[in-house]
Amino acid sequence: MNIMLVSQCDKRALTETRRILDQFAERRGDRVWQTPITQAGLDTLRKLLRKTARKNTAVACHWLRGRDHSELMWIVGDARRFNAEGSVPTNTTRGDILRDHDENDWLTGEDIRLVATLAALFHDLGKACQAFQTRLRGEGPHPANVYRHEWVSLRLIQAFVGQDDDASWLARLQDPAQMTTTHWEKCLKQAGLRDGEDPEARDNKPFVDGVLPPLATAVCWLVLSHHRLPVSNDETLTTARIDTGLRELNSKWNQPFDSVIVKEAKPYWQFPYGLPCNDKLWCERVADIARQLAARPAMVWLDQPYPLHLARLALMLADHHFSSQTVKPGWQAGREDETAFANTLSPAQKNDPKYRDRQFNQTLPEHLTGVARHAQTTARALPDIARALPTLGRHPLLQKRSANPRFAWQDKAYDLAASLRERAAAHGAFIVNMASTGCGKTLANARIMYALARPDTGFRCAFALGLRTLTLQTGHAFRDKLNLGEDQLAIRVGGAASRELFEQQAKDAKNAEVTKTAAEATGSASSEALLDEDSAIHFEGNPDHPLLQQLSHDSRFNALLAAPLLVCTIDHLTPATEGTRGGRQIAPMLRLLSSDLVLDEPDDFSVEDMPALTRLVYWAGLLGSRVLLSSATLPPALVQCLFDAWLAGRAQYQQHRGQPGLPLDACCLWVDENGSQAASCGDSASFAAQHLAFARRRSDWLASQPPRRTAALLPLTGVPRSDKEDIFVPLASLLREQAWQLHAANHDRDPQSGKRVSIGLIRLAHIDKIYPLARALYAQDAPDGSRIHLCVYHSQYPLLLRSAIERRLDTALTRHNPQALFSLPDIRARLDGSKAEDHLFIVLSSPVSEVGRDHSYSWAIAEPSSMRSLIQLSGRVRRHWPEPYAAQNLLILQYSLAAWLGNKPAYCRPGFENGSFELKAHDLATILPEPDYRHPDARPRLLPRPDLQPGYRLVDLEHARLAADLNQTHTPARRRGESAQSRLCAASCWAMPRASLHGALQRAQPFRQSHGEEWEMVLLPDGEGGISLKRREAGDRKGETRTSDNDHLIHTIPDAALLTGEGIRPWGNEDYLAELAQLATTMDMDDTDCARRYGSLVLRINTENLQGWHFHPALGFCQKRD
Repeated sequence: MNIMLVSQCDKRALTETRRILDQFAERRGDRVWQTPITQAGLDTLRKLLRKTARKNTAVACHWLRGRDHSELMWIVGDARRFNAEGSVPTNTTRGDILRDHDENDWLTGEDIRLVATLAALFHDLGKACQAFQTRLRGEGPHPANVYRHEWVSLRLIQAFVGQDDDASWLARLQDPAQMTTTHWEKCLKQAGLRDGEDPEARDNKPFVDGVLPPLATAVCWLVLSHHRLPVSNDETLTTARIDTGLRELNSKWNQPFDSVIVKEAKPYWQFPYGLPCNDKLWCERVADIARQLAARPAMVWLDQPYPLHLARLALMLADHHFSSQTVKPGWQAGREDETAFANTLSPAQKNDPKYRDRQFNQTLPEHLTGVARHAQTTARALPDIARALPTLGRHPLLQKRSANPRFAWQDKAYDLAASLRERAAAHGAFIVNMASTGCGKTLANARIMYALARPDTGFRCAFALGLRTLTLQTGHAFRDKLNLGEDQLAIRVGGAASRELFEQQAKDAKNAEVTKTAAEATGSASSEALLDEDSAIHFEGNPDHPLLQQLSHDSRFNALLAAPLLVCTIDHLTPATEGTRGGRQIAPMLRLLSSDLVLDEPDDFSVEDMPALTRLVYWAGLLGSRVLLSSATLPPALVQCLFDAWLAGRAQYQQHRGQPGLPLDACCLWVDENGSQAASCGDSASFAAQHLAFARRRSDWLASQPPRRTAALLPLTGVPRSDKEDIFVPLASLLREQAWQLHAANHDRDPQSGKRVSIGLIRLAHIDKIYPLARALYAQDAPDGSRIHLCVYHSQYPLLLRSAIERRLDTALTRHNPQALFSLPDIRARLDGSKAEDHLFIVLSSPVSEVGRDHSYSWAIAEPSSMRSLIQLSGRVRRHWPEPYAAQNLLILQYSLAAWLGNKPAYCRPGFENGSFELKAHDLATILPEPDYRHPDARPRLLPRPDLQPGYRLVDLEHARLAADLNQTHTPARRRGESAQSRLCAASCWAMPRASLHGALQRAQPFRQSHGEEWEMVLLPDGEGGISLKRREAGDRKGETRTSDNDHLIHTIPDAALLTGEGIRPWGNEDYLAELAQLATTMDMDDTDCARRYGSLVLRINTENLQGWHFHPALGFCQKRD
């Protein structure tokens, strides 16, 4: 291909750019280069330019596609020096013709800068106390802190403010007579705020209404929370106390401590080296900021989360960045005995010869003024952060019309979103995508968000998912379908090992493809284009942006922020709201501040996780993100909850951003494969009405579709109802017989041998039931003339085995072409290696098979947990075959196994039943009307019945539980005259506006709370042909791990004891060491090193009765029980 490169660099960037471009292309002018080049060469050129880019770099690459046509491919550096087509201006002027300053729509940006700077000047005042300085200098013993330095700082500020209003104490900050250590110590003593020393300090809580004026309250909160949000250690926090938590805050919310004697407390209120008041520069900076703040309009800061939390972000980022800096060597000679210090050198710095004779790093005044300088820079840079980060510009594949009529609905959704672009920019956008499973929602979501973005600035979007495997699958689908590079798309999952295995599998699959390209088919491979015609424009952003420079040293920050498209597990974004300590919320907050958000399958999270999800959506609205929810089974209570949270955040956002006084009138969009609709919704009621109308239309349309799945209830005939008897042998016999009947009605024929083949799914709710059922199945003979290939699939496998299982299933269950199955080497070998005429490939799985997997089964048998589970599972039956189908292909156990054995609650974990929402009966023939399951689709989830009976209907139970736990902020009064009582629910995060100022909600409603203790284990070869189980624990140093032997806890099941039935064998490689050796060879690693990285798993333990785990490579791990 032929390209033209245009450089608009200046200063040193021009010299460096010319040096690089001259190596690849010939000059056609002082700033223009032209050359033919391959894709690999172009990629190398771009990487070199990006590596050396600085703030004055600006290079555009054009693809010369003909005599009269060129296309902009990418821009490295400052994209503002070109227009959307890559053209440069004819002339420039310093006049404000375009009024660029109007783009900074931060109405309170100056207030954020000033309050963050003042808080930075005060944030570590408490480090001047004797207790901290003694600890820093390594003098004497180091008992646990009684009071943290943030609390001491807060008390110093509170004492200085006293009874003044904001104007008065700001004026006093400008008075040199009052800016002395003596005066501040006098204020502290007179106010009686020396905790542990002054008896009255216990009842003097700083955030009680009226104790401090609004601005002083905000500064105190920023100082107190600059390391972590305050949270009570009290286990009995009631809803009312959480609502009023800030007013109850005392020193124990910052540092839990049982009791303090006066002797222990004194060092925290003595300042032997003085306060920073003795430093002239510090006093000047305080006076200057105080003078500017006094001129600003008054604001009740604690009721304004947008400026308050962004000021905290600026303070925390500045503190993290400046604390990592090292001052010049030799500056502090002779000052150690007269100066308060803020920090010491890091271990790496101490080993540096330049700092051989040093112990300390920054003095306290230098630290405070340095952090204040960086906080001011950060706050000033925040309005420009979205423009400074890379974006994805024109992308033909996101604009391209669908050639398949089945996906034409995406075009309509794209067009509607594009028509709403200007309104969405002003009012925000909330989108609901409820297209059916298998209709291409993932790509449609990207197209919708792309359509909402401005073409000249490009778009940035984060796609958050719940499952690690689904995240990897989605990320690679984007990479492949949209031709995105690593700098355009970031895929973030919890474990690097999972990502590496997934990428290796993708590479293997690509290498194994035998399909020919069009060029090969015509015999003209040499004429094939060297560049994909559908590549996107990439706007690089400004790497020299002050805020990004502070983050550049941390690769984790860059991974989350830099790429225009981010596909991640949701736990990479939840720290924006869940992170109560450290700086974990900085990067996700900046991502939400500069990017839109797509939540994929949000209804897949448990009810217990919904509060955290709601907090994330509230913050997305607060920080200006447009939000899209994507799932075919979204219940109205969840949609309403997330919209209300987003709208509450958006209301705060519009108070401080955009056109002043702009009414709240959100741009809302609903899409599915049947059509799209838009409406403006300024309140909860209007949105609810519009969503109800859409849900009704969708329900009517689903009812009119010819069925593809037909279900029936399966009585547990012959299965005992007591766990004192072995239920799994008769259950295995029942399921084997039913699987045979489903196979007979839903098989395909091998075109070569005529053998009958089907792939079916048996889904159970809990792993501890899967294990004994699998053993019982292996002990029973297959029906005459048949062969059963059994794959057990759940989470309790070493990573490499689970990855191998998922690779096998992904390959076999991608069935857009039904006959492709018979050409797979694995399937072909199993068919040819047996004389049996019927082959049943059965996947015995936990709920992990329900969501996100693009698998298409012939039939399924399901243990019920919830209506959503049944709908999602049915979506995996004939998923890739859209034609109508009349045969029965789904069976539902009439009881869950827990219900059959009499356990209560029975439909829980997974499920919606709990102590407050109990079913009166558990027989599905009673609690699930036939229309709800006969031809399963999303209708039962879309519309609740007018007369909900949660105790008598399974579907009603789900709707009632969600409505209560998501949106019911008050319990109704029980008697006349009584008032409604507040209660915690998902909506509490915005219904209790000041709850975001402490960590009580996160503690009361944790995200992904673990039920029971878990150990991280690794399965290693023992060097003698066997395996060894090790426990992996944290070492003594940060980032260090160690392993301990736990071989006594693994009970390996021999093949001879497991595989006793005739005609049934594992579907897959049942040898762990063989799978390990194969992976080690592929990865070019030693077997033991490979096992350490890819042989890990997390196992739940019973500490009261630790008997270990059963293990077989075909079964995974399961707790050993009596």
